[in-house]
Amino acid sequence: MDNKKIGISVIFVGALFIIVIILFKMQITELADFLMKTSNGTCFLADGSCIHEKSDFPFISGISIAIFTIGFGAYLVFFSRAAKSFEDMNKKILSEVKAEKDKGLGEEKFKILMQGLGEEEKKVITSVKDQDGISQSTLKYRTDLSKTKLSMVLAQLEKKGLVTKVKNGKINNIYLKKAL
Repeated sequence: MDNKKIGISVIFVGALFIIVIILFKMQITELADFLMKTSNGTCFLADGSCIHEKSDFPFISGISIAIFTIGFGAYLVFFSRAAKSFEDMNKKILSEVKAEKDKGLGEEKFKILMQGLGEEEKKVITSVKDQDGISQSTLKYRTDLSKTKLSMVLAQLEKKGLVTKVKNGKINNIYLKKAL
């Protein structure tokens, strides 16, 4: 059960407690009035204390406890909202940090991969990374390689498992096989 539901339950119990205390106070007041009428019209007892004052302490104590209970319930209701917002904010920050870390690792992996490639392969991989799904004819212009040389470089990269060709009619689209 979450804090919000518990808080609402505690507020409900506190409100019921206030109602019971008020009903109790009304009965005590009626009893004090009855005693006053039956004992020569005065509300003072033999020791000099007033009947009405003696009935105020339990009432004030009960109301104080009920107000504290309702306040605690309200705290639970509002704290659960603040805690949920705080938790959501922490999750968002952690996901952003993880994304930045993954991005940094991806860039580092890409740099390491590029060190093991020849110049033409670097041009092709960089161009395909910039535009995944690039057509082979566009790639030819971007890399400034001849049609034959580009075909040979793409065949080498396919053997290494870095790119894949997807035939789309008369056009070949080139995709990175793994996210680099």
